[in-house]
Amino acid sequence: MSPEQEQSFDEFVAGRFTSLRRTGYLLCGDWHLAEDLVQTTLVKLYAHWHRLRDPEAAAGYARTTLVRSYIDNRRLRRSHEVPAAELPEAPGTGTAAAAAADPERRLALLAALAEVTPAYRAALVLRFWEDQTIEATAAVLRQSTGTVKSNTSRGLAQLRTILGDSLLEIAAG
Repeated sequence: MSPEQEQSFDEFVAGRFTSLRRTGYLLCGDWHLAEDLVQTTLVKLYAHWHRLRDPEAAAGYARTTLVRSYIDNRRLRRSHEVPAAELPEAPGTGTAAAAAADPERRLALLAALAEVTPAYRAALVLRFWEDQTIEATAAVLRQSTGTVKSNTSRGLAQLRTILGDSLLEIAAG
């Protein structure tokens, strides 16, 4: 890789690491695993960086790789994982943005999201936290738009079932 490509990759990592890590956490519910997923994503991205023609496409490629790595990881480790009783605290909780959000609502929502099946969870994270269109989500997940719509709807139904009465409190806040 040329020095210019190395520099552009370094700049990409510096600018997107936090966002990728947050998405990884929303997918898996574990900050350490999220960092592992981001590292796997960046290794794969680095290997193909020299072929990148459009630097604007790097973020989409990274997001796609991250979600696919998460799904692959879930398939491989499904029988070895034990759910945690409590979610870890998010790093950077001292920031103004985190202070403005209601931590109890956020934790309740993240705990409920952790119980949603992985395919539905991936659709929900991409659609609502990453603010992706149905088409963009379908491309990342390699699914039809109809499947994304169904998975989003079913994922929201699972969240409603999990949250029960606390859903009204979360929505009201």
